[in-house]
Amino acid sequence: MTRAIVVVPCYNEAKRLNMRAIQDFGRRTETVELLFVNDGSRDETLELLEHLHQTNPRRFSFLHLAKNGGKAEAVRQGFLLALGSGADSIGFWDADLATPLSEIEPFTRVLEAHAEIEVVIGTRMSLLGHRIERKPVRRLLGRLFARTASLALGVRIFDTQCGAKLFRVTPQLSRYFSKPFLTRWIFDVEILARMQQSHRAAGSPLAQAVYEFPLDAWRDVAGSSLKKGDFVKAVGELARIYWTYLGPVARPDAATWSPSGRPVPDASGKSTRGDQRAA
Repeated sequence: MTRAIVVVPCYNEAKRLNMRAIQDFGRRTETVELLFVNDGSRDETLELLEHLHQTNPRRFSFLHLAKNGGKAEAVRQGFLLALGSGADSIGFWDADLATPLSEIEPFTRVLEAHAEIEVVIGTRMSLLGHRIERKPVRRLLGRLFARTASLALGVRIFDTQCGAKLFRVTPQLSRYFSKPFLTRWIFDVEILARMQQSHRAAGSPLAQAVYEFPLDAWRDVAGSSLKKGDFVKAVGELARIYWTYLGPVARPDAATWSPSGRPVPDASGKSTRGDQRAA
């Protein structure tokens, strides 16, 4: 039986955390653990995460970051902690549960069935029998961005920005998360760019390591901090990702290299771990 740890970044999520759904999932699952990362929240998020950990420490843990560093860094810090836990797979999930937690275990079954797959990506496809509730404008912008990102990555991916992804723990995975990301919001694409750079160096196609999983359910949740204007910013960040990792003058070790030539420092501002096994 494989063990999965799913990182859930949280910033001022006290009013949006579905405590009942989270607790129900914790009682049902025997293989998945949720690692919440409190990204310097200024509301009651930390208190709620402490409560979850106290009620079910086997399934819920948390990492408290004293300073807000953004979603990308919160996810990265969660991965760095989870990588030392002996898990078979590590993923990340949006705290608003736009993708239900029930989708996690099907992701793990994909990794169990396909030894060559390194990452399972949630895909929001409006198929018959699936409950994908997405605003038309956001759906259009998402498709446009995914097409642009696919061109930059050199591999066609239908949905790059769904906040549900699960990675197989491999020797390479720590390299993909060793250095802070260049971007705050499209770090999903940056992870794939780091993977693509590694696969090109090894002479193996990235497409054979990615599995796109059509979600059974997904819904827009009120309170998202993303705005329509962020699409333009994301395109600019995408260009930066391309030139850093995949362009003609990209460094082969861009994912782990710092301008000083020294190892990248870990400036996370960590202050509390609500995880007895990791403490």
